[in-house]
Amino acid sequence: MRISNDTADRIKQTADIVEVIGDFVSLKKRGANYIACCPFHNEKSPSFNVNPVRQIYKCFGCGAAGDSVKFVMDIEGVSYGEALRHLAQKYHIEVEEEQQTPEEVLRQNERDSLYIVLNFAQKHYQKLLLEHEEGQAIGLSYFRNRGFNDPTIKSFGLGYSLNEWDNLTKEAAKRGYNPDLLQKAGLALHKEGNNDRYYDRFRGRVIFPIHNVSGKVIAFGARILTNDKNQPKYINSPETDVYHKSKVLYGIHQAKNAIRQEDVCYLVEGYTDVISLHQAGIQNVVASSGTSLTEDQIKLIARFTQNITILYDGDAAGIKAALRGLDMVLEEGLNVSLVTLPDGEDPDSYVYSVGAEGFKAHVKKATKDFITFKTEMLLRDAGDNPFKRAEAINEIVASITKIPDPIKRQIFFRRTADLMKMDEQTLISEGNKYLRQQQEKAKPAEPRQSPRRQPSSSSQPPPPHKTAPPMEPDGMFFSDTFIEEEFGILVEDNFSEPLPNIPKETPKPVTDLPNDLFKTRLYLQEQAFVRLLILYGQVELEAGISLCRYLLHEIGEITFETPLFNLILEIFRQRFNFGEVPSTDYFLGHLDPDVQRLTIDLCTNSHHLSENWQKYEIVVPTDEDLLHEIAFKKILRLKMAYSADKMKDLMNQLGSLSGATDEEFAQIMDIQKQYRFFKNINDSAAKELGTVVPGY
Repeated sequence: MRISNDTADRIKQTADIVEVIGDFVSLKKRGANYIACCPFHNEKSPSFNVNPVRQIYKCFGCGAAGDSVKFVMDIEGVSYGEALRHLAQKYHIEVEEEQQTPEEVLRQNERDSLYIVLNFAQKHYQKLLLEHEEGQAIGLSYFRNRGFNDPTIKSFGLGYSLNEWDNLTKEAAKRGYNPDLLQKAGLALHKEGNNDRYYDRFRGRVIFPIHNVSGKVIAFGARILTNDKNQPKYINSPETDVYHKSKVLYGIHQAKNAIRQEDVCYLVEGYTDVISLHQAGIQNVVASSGTSLTEDQIKLIARFTQNITILYDGDAAGIKAALRGLDMVLEEGLNVSLVTLPDGEDPDSYVYSVGAEGFKAHVKKATKDFITFKTEMLLRDAGDNPFKRAEAINEIVASITKIPDPIKRQIFFRRTADLMKMDEQTLISEGNKYLRQQQEKAKPAEPRQSPRRQPSSSSQPPPPHKTAPPMEPDGMFFSDTFIEEEFGILVEDNFSEPLPNIPKETPKPVTDLPNDLFKTRLYLQEQAFVRLLILYGQVELEAGISLCRYLLHEIGEITFETPLFNLILEIFRQRFNFGEVPSTDYFLGHLDPDVQRLTIDLCTNSHHLSENWQKYEIVVPTDEDLLHEIAFKKILRLKMAYSADKMKDLMNQLGSLSGATDEEFAQIMDIQKQYRFFKNINDSAAKELGTVVPGY
C-alpha cells in the first residue's frame, strides 16, 4: 500500500524542520534562521542554513537543499516513502494507505517483503547463536574467543546457521514465507534437478548481518569455522533488489553518528575489524568487505565526512594493490590518509593486544597523508634505479593532479618536491601537462565544418543553397501593436506580417543547467523572471491584478530556452487558466526534485542584512516594496535578452549565405527585415532602461 496524499501532507505540515535536522546536526540560531556545518560535506565555517518559516534547508557550500522529507532521505539513504514513515513515527502520526496500481503494489510488496524476510532470518540466526546447543558450542564460542561481549553481539545482530541443509527454509515455511522469496533474498538456493526443492545458502557458519544506512538488514556475510578446503572461508549474499555490494559499507549504520562527530572515517578490510574497534570505543569505522573502494562507497562516506583514514596490516603487496584504487577518492575531493600496523597485526588483533588507548596512540603517530605515504613507498622500492624513480615520479604527479582543490595540489607538489629532492616547478609543469592530456582525451570530437560556399567562377550557376522549410510561427513574442503601445514606435507595414520561426537548438534535459561560467544573458533573465513568479506571483499590484497575471500578459506565448524555467512557466499558465496562482509553498513541496531545488535556491540568500539597519531606524526597501518597478524592468530586460539572442541567430544565418542566387538573395533580404524588427525592440527597451546597447 502507498501512503495517501492526505497523510503525506499532514506529515509535511507537522514536521518541524529545525527538530528534524536537530536530531542529526547541532544547529545554532542566527537571526531568523539556524546555521550549522553541513552534514553532507566537510567544512570549518558553517554554510548550512535552515529556514524555519519556509521549512527548508540549503547549504551554500555544497548546494544540498530540500525540506524535512528530503533531508531524511539524504541523511539516512532511504526512499521517499520510508522518509515519510520515519517522520510519521517521530510525530506519532497514523499512516493511512491507499490502493496502488498492480505494478506499484508488486514493486513495493516485493521490496518490503525482502526486508521482512531478511529481518526474520537475522533474528532466527541470532536465536540459534544464543539458544541452540550447536550455536552456543561453535558460534558463540568463536565470538567469545574474539572478545565480543553480549551488547556488541546484539548491536551488530551476529548469529549462527546450523549445519543442516534446510533449517532456515523449514522455519520460514512454518512462518508462511514463500520459498521463492527466500531465493530472491539470497537466503536459499534451488536443489539441482528439482526447482521445487530449496536448501539454505548459509550452513554451519557464523553470520554477520549487513545493514543499510537506516539500519535495515539487506544481506549477510558468513564465515566457516572448520578447515574444509572444499568450502570458501567466507560466502556473502548475492546481489538482490535491496543489496548492491558496491554501494554498501559494512558497519555504516552503527558508525555514521561517530563519523560525523569525529569528522573522520576509518576504513578496514573485514567484519571482525569493525566489530573489535567498535567495542573498543573506536566507533567511526567501516569495512569495504575485501573489495576496493567504489565510487558509490566513496560518496556514501562523503555524506558524513571528507576525511578517510585507511588502516592496513603490514602486507606490502596488499598495500600496493590497494593504493592503485585510491586516486578515485582524491578525485571526489576527500582527504585520504593511511596507517600501517605492525607486521603480523590486523586492526582486530592489534586492538585486542594493545587496547583502545594504545591503538589510538599508534594511529595518531603513524598516520600519513596518501600522497606522502605513496611517495615514500615508491621511492623506497625504486632505490637508486633512475628509470624506476622516473616512473614513481610520474605516478605521484598523476595522483596529485586528481585533487580538485588547487591549494591542496600546490601544497602536495611542494611536499613531494622536498621528498624527491626535485625542483617544485618541474613537478607542477608535469602536472599541467598531464591535465592537458586528460582534457584532450575527454574532449568530444568536434563535427567537421563544411567550407563556406564561394560563388562559382564558371558560367554555370552554383546549385541553390538548401534550407529547411520555415516552421509555422508558435506565437510571436512582440506584436506591432505591442511595440506601438509600449514604446510609441510606429512599425512599418512591411514588418507587420508574421515572421518565420527561427530554428532552435534541441532543448537540453531539465537537469542539465549551465554552471555560473556558462549562463547566458537570456538564461539569467529567464531565471529572474521565474523568480518573480515563484516568490511574488500571488501579490496584487493593484485591485484584481496579480503579478502573475501582469507578467504572463506581457510575455504572450513565448517559450523559454531553459527547459526547467519553461516547465515552471507552463505550470503558471495552466494553473492561471483555471483561476488560481500557485504559491511558493506549492513549488517548495513539488515532487519534481529539480523544481523543488530551484525554488529553494531562489528563496534563500547567503547574505543577510545587518541588524544595525533596524537598530538605527534605517529603512531598507524590500523587493516586495518595489515590486511594480522591478517587474517592469525585468520584462524590459527579458525583451532585450530575447531580441539580442534572435539577432545573434539571424547574424549566424546571414553568415552562411553568399547571395549568389536569387533564392539566397531573397533569404538575405528576409533576414535583414527580421533583424531590423528585433533591433527596434532591443533599442526601445534599452532606451526605457537607460542602457547603452552595443552594436550588432
